Amino acid sequence: MGKYIIVGVTGGIAAYKALDVVSGLRKKGIEMNVILTKNASEFVSPLSFQAISNNYVITDTFQEPKNWDVEHISLAKKASLILVAPATANIIGKVANGIADDMLSTTIMAATCPIVFAPAMNTNMYANPIVQKNIEFLKSQEYYFIEPDSGWLACGDLGKGKLAQPDRIIEDVINYLNPVQDLKGQNILVTAGPTVESIDPMRYLTNHSSGKMGYAIAEEAAKRGANVQLISGPTNLQCPKGVNKIGIKSAQDMYDAVMEKLSWSTVVIKAAAVADYRPVQASPSKIKKTDQDMIIELTRNPDILAEVGQQKGEKVLVGFAAETTSLLEYATEKINKKNLDFIVANNISEPGAGFQGDTNIATIIDREGHVEELPKMNKAELANIILNKVKNLLQN
Repeated sequence: MGKYIIVGVTGGIAAYKALDVVSGLRKKGIEMNVILTKNASEFVSPLSFQAISNNYVITDTFQEPKNWDVEHISLAKKASLILVAPATANIIGKVANGIADDMLSTTIMAATCPIVFAPAMNTNMYANPIVQKNIEFLKSQEYYFIEPDSGWLACGDLGKGKLAQPDRIIEDVINYLNPVQDLKGQNILVTAGPTVESIDPMRYLTNHSSGKMGYAIAEEAAKRGANVQLISGPTNLQCPKGVNKIGIKSAQDMYDAVMEKLSWSTVVIKAAAVADYRPVQASPSKIKKTDQDMIIELTRNPDILAEVGQQKGEKVLVGFAAETTSLLEYATEKINKKNLDFIVANNISEPGAGFQGDTNIATIIDREGHVEELPKMNKAELANIILNKVKNLLQN
């Protein structure tokens, strides 16, 4: 490939998995140097990384230099990418706050190439608001993150924080170095998140959608060269790089935005959880509590997916079905009623397939009735499977 990268290994129990990452990248023809922090050297020997990477390993800012230059500067200038795996809360916090007190952090600070973090830490540490704030800040500064997996951790806790599998890290690094542009020229319209239907100025009807699936699709489509328009209900998610976002609240707002952008699009992916009903009359002032029960009369919202299906023409149209029973029956019915090319269905009552999580368990059904059941996976991985099917339909 003719690429040179730096692999930074920090002091977590997952440091041994970095050996597999380095080995896999080396097999792809990527030249690299490994920088081990002092704590990482307590978990894995520098000699192991030296043997696998076929290059010298840096462990100390003040060790004897291999070249007569300022080593952290020369490494940073040479690198096409810096991967930190595992990335502890410590290194994430250092970089987020501009601290450069060892070879890895000084090299990162001197770099102008993409920086990719693969976090690994205790689940409570990962969920800590300070750590999450640091991650969100770095993402806003165009640092990249490979989401950790969920499962049993070395400390015995169960939750999110496991280092992503080496194969996924290797694949993501390859994609960062040589981005696939197989959707270049396509105009992809993605909807995401919940809708909000006002009852009064204080109260509203909504659902549990986090928007994570739609945002993952938008992000991966942009990486693959598409022009992406994201129409999103209220979420706590940051708009992905290279994506144009329109923020909406109600189902009617989403309907208007989708219809406005429909003629522009070549692909429509409706991942939003749109409210089926809204109050007939939203009160202009707060409804005061009384001793009586309150009855709210509801009326149907516009069926955005059905409307798009009627107007789709040559567009590729993808729908989603979130069910708790009769998954295949309801999803197949939706394909036919709404003129979809395929549907992504999931049972939201299954562990790992709900709205708020970072994983999904999906079944993809196409209009010919072919059923593909997928295992639990990261939403970014599922996004690329969906986009691969979209690409095949566009080619055909």
